[in-house]
Amino acid sequence: MAYYENVFIARQDISAVQVEGLTETLTKVIGDNGGKIVKTEIWGLRTLAYRIKKNRKGHYVMLNIDAPAGAIHEMERQMRINEDVLRYLTIKIDAFEEGPSVMMNSRSRDERPRYHDNDYSNQTTDAPSPEEATIATEEEVAPVLENASDAGEDNTEGTTL
Repeated sequence: MAYYENVFIARQDISAVQVEGLTETLTKVIGDNGGKIVKTEIWGLRTLAYRIKKNRKGHYVMLNIDAPAGAIHEMERQMRINEDVLRYLTIKIDAFEEGPSVMMNSRSRDERPRYHDNDYSNQTTDAPSPEEATIATEEEVAPVLENASDAGEDNTEGTTL
């Protein structure tokens, strides 16, 4: 028997329980035709890239299937008949992935590291710390200002009065 990966999108209007029921129906179709479902992943309700039959979201489900081609054809026929299935895609693969799929591994916004969560204490900076910083006196600043005025630089350029 061959290995297949099937992903289908169900309408947003149906509940999660109905999605599980639809998945069980498809599993039964595969089982009746001499195949078996190796792994099922329900990816949940996700936003679609574009509207499909007036739906902006859909329930995504992935099935790893070990079955003959006839079982896959029957499952796809059932999906075409069922009005709750918006789209489906079945591909033949050489071997199943170990562990969860890429979609299940993707980190959500809440799991991403935040700026304040990182430890920046071991990083070096070129700026002096507030304790090391000193205030320049007028004697130290005066030669710098004189050199600027001797060079003919006009520091008022770009200002409006």
